[in-house]
Amino acid sequence: MYTSASAYTRPGVPDPGRAYPHAWRVRMTALLSALGLLVTLATAVTTAPFFSAPGIGGAVPALLPPPRFPADTRLYTDPDTPAALWVHDNAGDPRAAVIAKRIADRPQASWFTDPDPLKVTEQVRTVIDATRARDTLPVLVAYAVHRRDCSGHSTGGTGDPTAYREWIRAFARGIGPGSAVVILEPDALALADCLSPRERQERYAALAYAGRVLHREAPNARVYYDAGNSAWHPARTMADRLRRAGVTRYGDGISLNVSNFNRTSDEIRYGLAVIANLSDARLTMVIDTSRNGAGPIRGHHPCDPPGRRLGHAPTTDTGVRGVDAYLWVKPPGQADGCAAAPGTFDAQYAYLLAR
Repeated sequence: MYTSASAYTRPGVPDPGRAYPHAWRVRMTALLSALGLLVTLATAVTTAPFFSAPGIGGAVPALLPPPRFPADTRLYTDPDTPAALWVHDNAGDPRAAVIAKRIADRPQASWFTDPDPLKVTEQVRTVIDATRARDTLPVLVAYAVHRRDCSGHSTGGTGDPTAYREWIRAFARGIGPGSAVVILEPDALALADCLSPRERQERYAALAYAGRVLHREAPNARVYYDAGNSAWHPARTMADRLRRAGVTRYGDGISLNVSNFNRTSDEIRYGLAVIANLSDARLTMVIDTSRNGAGPIRGHHPCDPPGRRLGHAPTTDTGVRGVDAYLWVKPPGQADGCAAAPGTFDAQYAYLLAR
């Protein structure tokens, strides 16, 4: 299982002076003010498992769409995650009970990274078949774009843009008519600065192609273009990249905080600002809450920082209109490359997250 490249990038600071289109600016100012009050109240009640949102859903029904998934949607729990396999093999370890209850038994995303199209079709289809049998909804991460991670810890991906187009077609075939949440290429847009102008255009085109193929070949999948996180790029910058990559044509929303530690409230505010800059009230968001229970470490050190905690449990019942789900996209316990080799399960780091 690979980790997301956002875990290794020193983020910038969002632009506080970002401007929205006129009609959205007026409405979003009121919404953000209301959300700020909500977050203040929600964070004061530390025992709440996630935000309750009295007034938000009813106050702004025209601004944000209703939940995309029923609140009682059952997300897929893979019985063979590295955490589950570790627990099985180490049942006598004093850490095993905590890791089993708080990590291995929770829904987590399935990452698809093998550049071989034939393999990825079969891998995706296996998950889709398992979820259909269990009447659950899987979260699938497409992570194979050309020059993935720009030579960072998770370097790899397909060999060139043509190979990626073949790969994403194979990924979509694996889903077919099945239902799924798709997280499209974590960090591919946030890391675009590492590319030459020509390569950047190729990346936008590749993600637009991916969105179009998924829209056509996997009609029951909901596609969330990855939008980095709240401490990386200004909302206006990210919205421009998302637009170029086709989110307003083919996407259902954006994904935020993948493999990162930023607080859920900050990601909601950032996500709303990105969507406002896109001027598309149809779009929603999902947020990776796998490791953000204690927020980021000072200086946003992103590589297996100490003292972090599990965040909101995976759920589609967020209580916040416009937020479709809190997901564990980054499997808790998968190392970034500091606690252990990148992409490997580290039991001690998992245990410290789960205590």
